[in-house]
Amino acid sequence: MPKHLITIVGPTAIGKTNLSIALASYFNTEIISSDSRQFYKEMNIGTAVPNQEELEAVKHHFIQHLSIHENYSVGHFENDAITKLDKLYKKHEHVVMVGGSGLYTDAVLYGLDNFPKINPEIRKNLKEQFENTGIESLQEQLKTLDLVTYNNIDLNNHQRLIRALEICIGTGKPFSSFQTNNKAKRNFTPIKIGLTADREIIYDRINKRVDIMMENGLLEEAKNLFKYKHLNALQTVGYKELFLYFTNEISLDFAIEEIKKNTRRFAKRQLTWYRKDNEILWFNYNDSPNKVIKKLNQILK
Repeated sequence: MPKHLITIVGPTAIGKTNLSIALASYFNTEIISSDSRQFYKEMNIGTAVPNQEELEAVKHHFIQHLSIHENYSVGHFENDAITKLDKLYKKHEHVVMVGGSGLYTDAVLYGLDNFPKINPEIRKNLKEQFENTGIESLQEQLKTLDLVTYNNIDLNNHQRLIRALEICIGTGKPFSSFQTNNKAKRNFTPIKIGLTADREIIYDRINKRVDIMMENGLLEEAKNLFKYKHLNALQTVGYKELFLYFTNEISLDFAIEEIKKNTRRFAKRQLTWYRKDNEILWFNYNDSPNKVIKKLNQILK
């Protein structure tokens, strides 16, 4: 029988977790998480990790399996996820994958693009630029050198910015020109399900989720992680804004509003990433899981 990877995508706070559990339960299978924010065991509230009841309802993989002190790239995840899928397909015809990290999801579905080796001095100089002048200078430089990548990348992730810029500078060509769409051979067929809603609804759900995170103890979680704020894993929305509050650079109220604003921007970039993919079958966020299951059964006949 052909194997399928039912992949659920969509902006943050749209309801992907609930749908993934419903689909995995129906097909009696397991879930691969491709959400890079949820890999780390020390980060819980700020990454919206599924709760204990959800984790017990269906077997999940790649949820809090790492420490923030470990270096873990998208390449590592691709290799680990494909190895895990090979094992899962020995006992399941279908597996569910869910996550908000488009780069990590695509790495599993299609493989990674091949980029040329770059003089390490360029990366060193870009790191110094970031430390001396901040992330805005990297953003502006990328906007000039590669507008396509600028419009699709996580602009708050300095590591991603530096990676794109070192390719642009080292080759004299846009980073996006090396994304060739040469797909890796996989032993499964992807079926992509997208969840969406009107922008106002998405933004309202994000704002409410941040308020709930604060009520559930995000401030205390961030405080416990503050001493590790230099680590790559913590260069993420929800933590870096509170770190600025701890250093008295901004007020707590302003930090919370910044978390909401930056999460809304992240959701906008997620939608931009996914909407270029015409293979995604889109559903409204409040469509019932049964509606999605009915469509999947038609495809899987």
